Amino acid sequence: MALTRRQFLGTSAAAVVAAGTMAKGKVFGANERIRVACVGIHGRGGSHIGGFTALGGSEVVALCDPDAHVLEGRAKALEEKTGKKPKTYVDMRDLMADDSIDAVSFATPNHWHALGSIWACQAGKDVYVEKPMTHNVFEGRQLVAAAEEHGRVVLVGTQRRSDPGWTRAIQRLREGVIGEVYMARALCYKNRDSIGSGEPHDPPPHLDWTLWQGPAQERPYSSRYVHYNWHWFWDYGNGDIGNQGVHQMDVAVWGLGERLPVRVSSMGGRYTYEDQAETPNTQVATFRYDDGKMLVFEVRGRATNDEGGQRVGNLFYGSEGYMVGSTCFDKKNNEIPDEQGPGDDIWVNGNHFDTFLRLVRSRDMSKNPAPPRIGHVGAAHCHLANVAYRVEQQLEFDPDREKVTGYGSRKANKLLTRNYRKGFEVPKLA
Repeated sequence: MALTRRQFLGTSAAAVVAAGTMAKGKVFGANERIRVACVGIHGRGGSHIGGFTALGGSEVVALCDPDAHVLEGRAKALEEKTGKKPKTYVDMRDLMADDSIDAVSFATPNHWHALGSIWACQAGKDVYVEKPMTHNVFEGRQLVAAAEEHGRVVLVGTQRRSDPGWTRAIQRLREGVIGEVYMARALCYKNRDSIGSGEPHDPPPHLDWTLWQGPAQERPYSSRYVHYNWHWFWDYGNGDIGNQGVHQMDVAVWGLGERLPVRVSSMGGRYTYEDQAETPNTQVATFRYDDGKMLVFEVRGRATNDEGGQRVGNLFYGSEGYMVGSTCFDKKNNEIPDEQGPGDDIWVNGNHFDTFLRLVRSRDMSKNPAPPRIGHVGAAHCHLANVAYRVEQQLEFDPDREKVTGYGSRKANKLLTRNYRKGFEVPKLA
């Protein structure tokens, strides 16, 4: 029994599953392909289409995008490559009601990541969601809860978690190869030029502007938002710390123990030009944990030097040495060789899409290298840095309650969530 969109929107998640969507723990046959739908397919979404199409265990059977031109072009290209015409959807809610789809991958703008993923979990579909997993701190626990309640695989697109080199590097840190790790630095030095300025105007007829905005409050259309520069506006993106930077943030918190901080500060600005964008092109954020360890994150969006050979990367500092990228050095700057190497693990083979398919088939959640709990921690660091930047004060943060405490907390806590547009609310599940 196929669900209609109206039925999907009007039923509980339990009723959705009972009505014919994929039940918890479906077992796939050895030669049965996992049927994937890709949502948000202009930029990174093209990599999703290509990644799943290239793997023998999956088939991209549906595409979804509110831009009809993008949707038509991607569908035509996929049909030419595979010989099969994919289903196409403008509204992802129609896609959720399609019980022929097993899994959904999201490469939408950030403000859609959590809600789309929660809807997919409620519809009985497994989820691959791009980084950052969420647009704000509140959304993290809600997606964790949705995945757990409905028994769905949710893999966050922080690909270094499936990289054998990085997995081995973090293992070495935990084994004490550079002694006690007391500090991490993460770098995001990508030259970002001015996006200019312009007046709002009518959206093009091929774009459903209402659906593109989704959970965000209605605002006039501007070509400055679509298709990439939405990253630099608070309603839709999280700046470069939550764009490229979330990859490096994830590695930093991975090496420091995957927990939330107790104190956060951040400052910066948009330097060397004036334009319409809102997020900083230069930002320095610091995080302190309950044991006193520190994380320092730097965004430099203008011409810059590198740091120890790193422009987009990570550094760790320990009592007996340091790590640059995934290479370890002692206190005399001599490289510490790794006699063991990364090994040969089919679950950590460098292909995050393949990891996702293995998880969907096995239902072994213990093998998930980037589950929503972990995706939440990395993303929340980015969000807290941006909140501290926006309120222009140091934050005292309670990791258990996930709330800012003390002076100025009311203003800061408002930025841990958002006012959702009616019909596009992220539900409170935790």
